[in-house]
Amino acid sequence: MIYRESILIGFEGIRHHKLRSILTALGIIFGVAAVVAMLSIGEGAKQQAIEQIQVMGMNNIIINDIPVQDEEEGEGRSNLSQGLTLQDAYSLSKINPLIETVVPQRNLTCRVVYNKVHMDAQVIGTLPDIETVMSYHLQEGGFFSYRDVREDRRLCVLGSEVKSHLFKFHNAIGKQIKIEDQWFTVVGVLAPKAVVGDASEKGTHVNQSIFINITSAIKRFNYLPFESEIDRITLRVNDPDKIQNAANIVNQTMARRHNQTDDYTITIPEALLKQRQQTQRIFNIVMGAIAGISLLVGGIGIMNIMLASVLERTREIGVRRAVGAKRNDILGQFLVEAVILSFVGGMMGVFFGFALTKMIALYAGWRTIVSVFAIFLAFSVSAAVGIIFGLYPAMQAAKVEPIVSLRYE
Repeated sequence: MIYRESILIGFEGIRHHKLRSILTALGIIFGVAAVVAMLSIGEGAKQQAIEQIQVMGMNNIIINDIPVQDEEEGEGRSNLSQGLTLQDAYSLSKINPLIETVVPQRNLTCRVVYNKVHMDAQVIGTLPDIETVMSYHLQEGGFFSYRDVREDRRLCVLGSEVKSHLFKFHNAIGKQIKIEDQWFTVVGVLAPKAVVGDASEKGTHVNQSIFINITSAIKRFNYLPFESEIDRITLRVNDPDKIQNAANIVNQTMARRHNQTDDYTITIPEALLKQRQQTQRIFNIVMGAIAGISLLVGGIGIMNIMLASVLERTREIGVRRAVGAKRNDILGQFLVEAVILSFVGGMMGVFFGFALTKMIALYAGWRTIVSVFAIFLAFSVSAAVGIIFGLYPAMQAAKVEPIVSLRYE
């Protein structure tokens, strides 16, 4: 009996027992769908974490101010610490030899007006080095200079969405906009930048921001009671391998300057990435175990049905052996049936898994990425399950003696 006949007979056996075949394949379908969904969710989470860390800067150390929540807390803190200040940034740049660049910033939410168009925007007071430290790119014009900072010139750089809202398709360079009650001249427009979540700018992103010099942000805009002078300090380390050492020095310096008051947080994006990767590995192991159990149940179902099929078709096996079929032919016939069930189940599982990832992404708001590797792995696993769990029933069928088979009722 040639291989083609084995395959045709295998398909014929499945066709005569449609409902049983579908129920048998369900375990494989759900198992493969779980594998595809697990890998897609894991890949999406991994990519999202990498993008978030890249936004923050792999070589950066970020110090964020902890805002005062009530007046008593503010009075208590002011006795020991003034919150985050420009002097903190200056001291870190002078004391720490591992720090290459220090960029302070003050974040403001302001009413912005151009002609009759107005909007609320995030206004960030900072230094020109933020362009390189945060990997911003200019689409039009340029950034303000350190001379502009020293002379407190009222210049600003617009994020792409701010520019589109205020100026539409018109040129913004050289135009004046009103931020609260202060007039600023636009000198540059940033190129659009993909930003994930709120990793970069505390709930907003660069496309929706306006950048002014730190001097103007401090001198020209009022403070709330007990508000810190600045909101963030971004430090770029000159050697990525020494970022932890630099962070230790930063921590000691800040603790001394703030009299051990915990009114700030220090974030190391590289360490944050490692932590997220570790969490992701645990998640993948758990999801992999669930998918593995589903496939195991599916494989057991295939073995169970195929063993029952061998008993049902004992007389058929005897007839085929009597007319010249060899043991390998019988083994191939039943093995092909098992592989077909698992392969069809795997194919349906891939489509079901793809639909499942879309549903998860829509409902939970997670990013999912269905990769070629996920589909290849799903097919490989389903084929392996068919071979492994179909081999024993096929061997049992091949061992049946023709005389005994013909006498079987």
